[in-house]
Amino acid sequence: MFEGYTADQFYDEMFSPDGKVRKHCEPLHRKFQQLGKKEFLSRKATSELYFMRQGITFNVYHDNRGSERIFPFDPVPRVIPAAEWEHLEAGLTQRILALNLFLHDVYHDQNILNDEVIPRHYIENAKHFRKEFRGVDVPKDIYIHICGSDLIRGGDGTYYVLEDNGRCPSGASYLLENRNALKRAFPSLFDSLGVRPVDSYPRDLLNMLHHISPRREGEPVCVLLTPGCYNSAYFEHCYLARKMGIEIVEGRDLVVIDRFVYMRTTKGLVRVDVIYRRIDDDFIDPVVFRKDSVLGVPGLMNAYKAGNVALANAVGTGVADDKVIYYFVPRMIEYYLGQKPILPNVPTFLASEEADYKHIMAHLPELVVKAANESGGYGMLMGPQASSEEIEKFRELIKADPRNYIAQPVISLSQSPTWCDGAMEGRHLDLRPYIIYGEDVKIVPGGLTRVALTKGSLVVNSSQGGGSKDTWVLK
Repeated sequence: MFEGYTADQFYDEMFSPDGKVRKHCEPLHRKFQQLGKKEFLSRKATSELYFMRQGITFNVYHDNRGSERIFPFDPVPRVIPAAEWEHLEAGLTQRILALNLFLHDVYHDQNILNDEVIPRHYIENAKHFRKEFRGVDVPKDIYIHICGSDLIRGGDGTYYVLEDNGRCPSGASYLLENRNALKRAFPSLFDSLGVRPVDSYPRDLLNMLHHISPRREGEPVCVLLTPGCYNSAYFEHCYLARKMGIEIVEGRDLVVIDRFVYMRTTKGLVRVDVIYRRIDDDFIDPVVFRKDSVLGVPGLMNAYKAGNVALANAVGTGVADDKVIYYFVPRMIEYYLGQKPILPNVPTFLASEEADYKHIMAHLPELVVKAANESGGYGMLMGPQASSEEIEKFRELIKADPRNYIAQPVISLSQSPTWCDGAMEGRHLDLRPYIIYGEDVKIVPGGLTRVALTKGSLVVNSSQGGGSKDTWVLK
């Protein structure tokens, strides 16, 4: 199965530099070796058939090959030993606590700005800073209830936080279905290797929604608000609503009366207490934000400000998603928690800082450049792989709006054995754990491992041709 496999110069999740199998991967490696290629391919086909029959899809915008795709899945799992996961859990918990304290602060007293830990202009000029929500309290003072912080691994095996996704992080459904698919294809693997389960995620998500409900008597009414079937994550919206046993609604299904939110049903109006929203701020209420939005609920922000409905995630969390603000998260951890960051950031240059700007312009072909508020692999320049025309285009974009760009050195992402082109080859990957912050912090053991299926590519996003693997955290 692994004949001819090489780790090259990258950190490999299964093999050490001398070619030996890492200790925590030995049982898995042994099982795959025993299978043989023919049996492996048969079981791989079983997992692919499962994805097709379950309709596990994602949408790609602006693609003439069609918008809806079956989610690509590789059956060779990524394995994380228990001690390593404990380290990641501690770092992610620390990070979400600091981010929530930061959001409460910038929407209330702004101590971190007054103390000049973060220059004020970075917040006030942030695209997703919602000035109109200064002084508005949110349930339990929690802003980011669901966070997907992307982790990568450098050449020496160090984990870095690449970015924080605190608005509408997607992908949790694929994490759950990856596990289901692999269980069907390789049913004997899990019990024998001691893999921690991930199926508590929908229950933890629902418990969090109940925790932030403003109505304390009786069972809270929770809904998932989707932009509709053309959204790239619509499969996930339906999937999570079904798993939690709550209604999935579009904006037209909700109405605001006397600053309370109601859902239209065949039996009349039903009051809604909590909205798990998968719509960005810009579209959620046409009265307050984009007037042309037909996706949101007119008057929703009045009900929200009155404390009659809770939103997960809260309005205004996008300021913490800003890739420029990401630069300051280590400072937030020290400022609010008095601790050193457990998980480091990737070294980052801000184009709006003079010295950093000069460095970026001088080294543009060597750097990864990102727009501050883009996601999904869009608005990004991979300097070493870019053409001279692409580099010059980004040079002009940075000159025109320095505040909107950051740059980072190319990190040699870790790789893992992946079945591609009829052989086991190394492909680069990242990891998106899902952190739920309600009564306490819950992190599903593992997360979504995204893998770049194109040889040599460092872009793992599904919208850019990436796929995923099951992620095993050992007991």
